[in-house]
Amino acid sequence: MLSVVIPAYNEEEMIPTTVSVIDKTLSEADIPHELLFVNDGSKDSTWEKITEAASSNTNVKGVCFSRNFGKESAIFAGISEAQGECCVVIDCDLQHPPEKIVEMYRLWEQGYEIVEGVKRSRGKESGLHRFAAKSFYSIMSESAGFDMSRASDFKLIDRKAMNVLLNMNEKNAFFRALSSWIGFKSIQVEYDVREREAGVSKWSTKSLIKYALTNIASFSSAPMQLVTIMGLIVFVVGLGATVEALVTFFEGKAQEGFTTVIILQCFTGSFIMLGLGVIGFYISKIYEEVKGRPRYIIDKTTY
Repeated sequence: MLSVVIPAYNEEEMIPTTVSVIDKTLSEADIPHELLFVNDGSKDSTWEKITEAASSNTNVKGVCFSRNFGKESAIFAGISEAQGECCVVIDCDLQHPPEKIVEMYRLWEQGYEIVEGVKRSRGKESGLHRFAAKSFYSIMSESAGFDMSRASDFKLIDRKAMNVLLNMNEKNAFFRALSSWIGFKSIQVEYDVREREAGVSKWSTKSLIKYALTNIASFSSAPMQLVTIMGLIVFVVGLGATVEALVTFFEGKAQEGFTTVIILQCFTGSFIMLGLGVIGFYISKIYEEVKGRPRYIIDKTTY
């Protein structure tokens, strides 16, 4: 059986359509399946829509969090609750084409344990968003050691890979990277990102920045190296100022004012504070891991 994990946050308009489209697609392909919706603390009637769908369709199941824990937690909760021999993670807004699930499943039947959906095109995006995404994936690709420029959460993973991911105790786990990092026999399937059929994106600029920072910190120590780089910059600037001061001294020219000193202090102070901020961010993540709190809390289910 194939488990389709569908994280949902304030998607009341999309639930009926998503159920209808995915269920029809898999039924026509004669693929036994379950649709597992994970309600990530929605503030609208998303859970009621999931409950209604589950009562009228035995293929639909629902899990409801006690509050909003984030998409990564919703994905891992879905993987944990999935009953299938493999599972597919797909967005509720249907920007991931459901018909590709059939292609992924057929590849799994051929022996592939991870089938990754990679973006052929990203759909309509602003220039700023495209640049930010490219920068984020460049950092992640460098840190992970493999190309993540077209990576997405849309992928099929075998039960063996599911168990490996669930055995990882990281609280700030980044599914998109970890599911590729664990290895296993993999293949890629290209797709074009579609426009939403209803509703609007729930990702604000603030939430996207927070998401990026959390995942970079959870999977990479690259920002920590910025402290070293900034230290070298300060050293070079300070060395230049020292040479200038010595030349001025030997020429017998009095150095006017404290401009150089003030500039150096500003540079040094700002770099030190920025470096401490980066270190503090990592310490906060270590603190979260050490506390050992669960990734999510399930309030209720439909089964």
